Amino acid sequence: MSHIKEDGMKLGLHINDMSWPGGASQLGPTLVQIAQAADAGGFDRLSVGDHVWQSHFLGGPEREVLACYPTLAYLAAHTSRIKLLALATAAPYWQPVLLAKTVTTLDVLSGGRAWLGIGAGDYEEEARGSGLPFPPLSERYERLEELLQICVRMWQGDERPFEGKYYHIVRPLNLPQSLTRPRPPILIAGSGEHKTLRLVARYADACNLRPGPEIPKKLEVLRRHCEAEGREYDSIEKTCMFVFDVGEDGSKVSELLGQLRWLAGMGIQTVLGVIPQVYRITPLEIIGGKALPAVADL
Repeated sequence: MSHIKEDGMKLGLHINDMSWPGGASQLGPTLVQIAQAADAGGFDRLSVGDHVWQSHFLGGPEREVLACYPTLAYLAAHTSRIKLLALATAAPYWQPVLLAKTVTTLDVLSGGRAWLGIGAGDYEEEARGSGLPFPPLSERYERLEELLQICVRMWQGDERPFEGKYYHIVRPLNLPQSLTRPRPPILIAGSGEHKTLRLVARYADACNLRPGPEIPKKLEVLRRHCEAEGREYDSIEKTCMFVFDVGEDGSKVSELLGQLRWLAGMGIQTVLGVIPQVYRITPLEIIGGKALPAVADL
C-alpha cells in the first residue's frame, strides 16, 4: 500500500518542547492555536513525542512534556485535515493490543487521520526512573517486530491467536476497525542499517531518518532490504526531522528553502519540522505562506 503523494515535498510539524509562557494552564489553548495554524497553513501532518520525561536535549526531566496519545486525541478534536502521529511511540512501553486499540481510536475519532509512528525506544534513563520496561536493544527490536505483527493482524481483522516469543494474544480483536483501510500507515523511526531499516522494508509505509549527509547511504541500504523482502522501494515514504528556523521576521526563509532542497536532493520526500518558539504562531504562518508553496515543486 502506498500513502505517498507525488507532487513535491511535504512538510509536517513536530512539537517536542512545551515549555511555553503561561505554564500548564495555557498548554491546552496554545496547542490548539498551533495545531489549527498548521492545519490551515497546509502542513501535511502533526507529531508529538511519546515520553513521560522530557529529553536532555530539551532541558531534561524537569521540563514539561505531555502524554502523547491524549495530546493527539485532543488535537484531533480541534483540527480537520492534518494527519496525526507519534514520533515516535516507544515500543517497549506498550502492550501491543493496547497500542493497536489506541491508534485505532485516534483514527476513528479523527475521521481517518492517524498514523502509527513507532521506534525501539532510546531513553533508558526515563524508562529506569519511571519503572517502565526497557530490555536490551536486541530484545527491544524483537518486541517491536512482534508488536507490528499484532497491530497489522488486528487491523486486518485476523482474530487467530498470536503466539510469539514475547507476546501471546488469545484473540486479537479490534472493534471498531480503523477508518483508514486497509490500515493506518506505519512509520518506523531510526536509521539503524541492520534492524530498523529491515523492519521498514518489511512492515512500514515510511521511514524517518536523521538529517545529514549519510541519508543517501541509508536509503541505499533500505533499497537493498526492499529487494530482499520483495518490496517496492518507491512505496516507502522517506522522511526526516529538521529545524525550521525562519527567523523572527521571516528573514531566514531562503536559508530554510536551501536546506529543504538539500534534503530533497538526497531523496527525502517529507520533512517534519521543529519550529523554534512555535507558540508565537507567526513562524508557522511564515512557513505556510512562503516555504510550503516553494517546496511543492521539489
